[in-house]
Amino acid sequence: MADSYALYVIRHAIAADRGDEYPDDAIRPLTPHGTSRFRKVARGLAALEAEIDVILTSPMVRARQTAEILSQQLRGHPPVVETAALEPGARYQDLFAELGRHARVTGIALVGHQPGIGEIAARLVGHRGSFEFRKGAVCRIDIDQLPPPGPGRLRWFAPPKMLASLSR
Repeated sequence: MADSYALYVIRHAIAADRGDEYPDDAIRPLTPHGTSRFRKVARGLAALEAEIDVILTSPMVRARQTAEILSQQLRGHPPVVETAALEPGARYQDLFAELGRHARVTGIALVGHQPGIGEIAARLVGHRGSFEFRKGAVCRIDIDQLPPPGPGRLRWFAPPKMLASLSR
């Protein structure tokens, strides 16, 4: 087990709108603009030398695509692991259990959906509300143990434009 862990909490990038083309919300993909923009966000994280060993993602297409872009841009191309614990409506306890399975690594990215991802970030720092994540936004929370026994420390919370600007 590590001395501390860095959790990178990420909302998926810009996806296609709901509608007749995508009646099943789970299959909505990223838009070309969302793909391009998040690639810059991921390069910004790489410029910050984010140490991510594994990327946990919701199995929904737009989150999975966001996670894959992230992996492609990071050193070592960390594996992408789908987990129902990051699907909309999942229980926080299920995420704790999933995090516990990854206690041997020190950097973990969590890719999910709003409002759930905002609620996860808030709970990880001991806040009862929810953080408002723009599509493609990232925050880093450091914790001492997996699963976390108490609140972690919010290191930073960055909108996608800020991270994309670091990729230049």
